[in-house]
Amino acid sequence: MRATPLTALLRAYRYGLLLGEPAVTGLLAWRSRRGKEDPARLSERRGVPGRPRPIGPLVWMHGASIGEVLSLVGLVDGMIARGFSVLVTTGTRSAADLIGSRLPPGAVHQYVPLDAPRWVGRFLDHWRPDLALVAESEIWPSIVTGLHARGTPLILVNGRMSERSCRGWGRTPGTARALLSRIAVCLAQTEEDAARFTRLGAPRVSVAGNLKYDSDVPLVDEPQCADLRACIGDRPVWVAASTHPGEDAVVACVHAALKSRWPRLLTIVVPRHPHRGGDVAARAAAEGLRSARRSQGGRPDGDIDVYVADTLGELGLFYRLASVVYLGGSLVERGGQNPIEPTRLGAAVLHGPHIFNFAQVYRALDAAGGARCVADGADLAAALDDLLADPARIDGMARAGAAALAPFEGAVERTLAALDPFVAQMRLAALASASPPVAP
Repeated sequence: MRATPLTALLRAYRYGLLLGEPAVTGLLAWRSRRGKEDPARLSERRGVPGRPRPIGPLVWMHGASIGEVLSLVGLVDGMIARGFSVLVTTGTRSAADLIGSRLPPGAVHQYVPLDAPRWVGRFLDHWRPDLALVAESEIWPSIVTGLHARGTPLILVNGRMSERSCRGWGRTPGTARALLSRIAVCLAQTEEDAARFTRLGAPRVSVAGNLKYDSDVPLVDEPQCADLRACIGDRPVWVAASTHPGEDAVVACVHAALKSRWPRLLTIVVPRHPHRGGDVAARAAAEGLRSARRSQGGRPDGDIDVYVADTLGELGLFYRLASVVYLGGSLVERGGQNPIEPTRLGAAVLHGPHIFNFAQVYRALDAAGGARCVADGADLAAALDDLLADPARIDGMARAGAAALAPFEGAVERTLAALDPFVAQMRLAALASASPPVAP
């Protein structure tokens, strides 16, 4: 199908970024000073390569942040098993720090360039990907149009489109159609996502499922886990994971409300952004609670009420320490956090009403009894009190949650199957380029 012509808005976007490149350079420098960019690799954000391109066919996979890039690991393994090199890019420093140690031989990491046309062009000219995969909703105009101009197929994998995002894209329908028509295939997570992509003009949409359902549970440092278990002992413990601003006070109030009934209760708070550890500790102090911060060497000793786990990449460790997990971003309107990992690790899941980012899996977990929705802080305290008093109910929720996830698995294999035609084309192109010229 022919691509829809670029709109005036997209042309204005391109020329605006060409003219505004010095301002974007300044933005990068400002972000670097604030610790949001890696100063040693800042040039990669301008499309300057940090290493040579591997020889042979190359698949480029992009995930913006930690959750997106971890969902791609199964596809990275699948493409390497098929004989291709893989370039993995991320947009955040935290994702780069985490994924760099997890990539197998045959895969390399770079930062994705910001969407300035010259920087994207420089990146594509060096890496020359034969196939590009972007995760979830990373639809950047310069990248989409740059790949299309070079004839490189672009696949949207694990595609996600919330109703709110769909309404936003729908305000500029011509622009949405122009970009989506340049995507070779859109592999959506759910039927609802697929319907929204189709409504916006994506011409080739199918449902492959959510790659995160197939992700392995995060590995942990076993000695560290054993040490923390020994430190906590037999205290009742729960985890408030991936909390956002506005939830820290709620969590502190919940602990304070339960303290008289559960005087030895330990609350572990894992803020979504580790730099907010000080804010979490301050909220605990405002409720008269004692806290310790992991980033400062603190430990969850017997006199600590709130243990602030303000470190990166350790959620799997703390999920293993508690049988009840509240998932943040759901009592505030952030769309919730992924419940798959704590469910697989045997936790009963609590969440607020704002879960639109993971609506399908929460519906399944709630219906099966593996998760429970709480309306506010008082409801969270009541639910936590009920569960702490009934370990058998926690075990039942954990079993129900694990069973509820089973029908959703298999997205990696379905996605790889959908990519097989493009894999065949890459192999044919590689054979053609390796063949000697035919004599006249």
